[in-house]
Amino acid sequence: MKVVRHIIAVIVGYATFVVSALLLFKFSGIKPHDDPTVGVMVLTVAVGLVFSFLGGVLAQLISKAGNLWPNYILAVILAGFATFSLLQSSGNHYTQIAAIFLFAPASLVGGWVLIRRKTEP
Repeated sequence: MKVVRHIIAVIVGYATFVVSALLLFKFSGIKPHDDPTVGVMVLTVAVGLVFSFLGGVLAQLISKAGNLWPNYILAVILAGFATFSLLQSSGNHYTQIAAIFLFAPASLVGGWVLIRRKTEP
């Protein structure tokens, strides 16, 4: 049962990030592979950071692991899919680069913050 909970935790963490990105691009009209303006890039990165952090927190809450293993898996999946997309897509790649170097680490920070808050006296 513990393994199933960890798998669900990682799926929910990843879905939190992906759904937020899909909603951002759909409702704002931003095309993720077009050349962005500075404002679009800042908005995209800010939303990505918030929701990847939140995904890391949710992964930790659901897994109840007390260690960062679910967050490591989540970060590897985020960076892995972003790397695959980077290699397979054309156009501007700022979203994939941000996912690899900012969003994946932010999901680790989300888990770390939650663990830290639980262990403080």
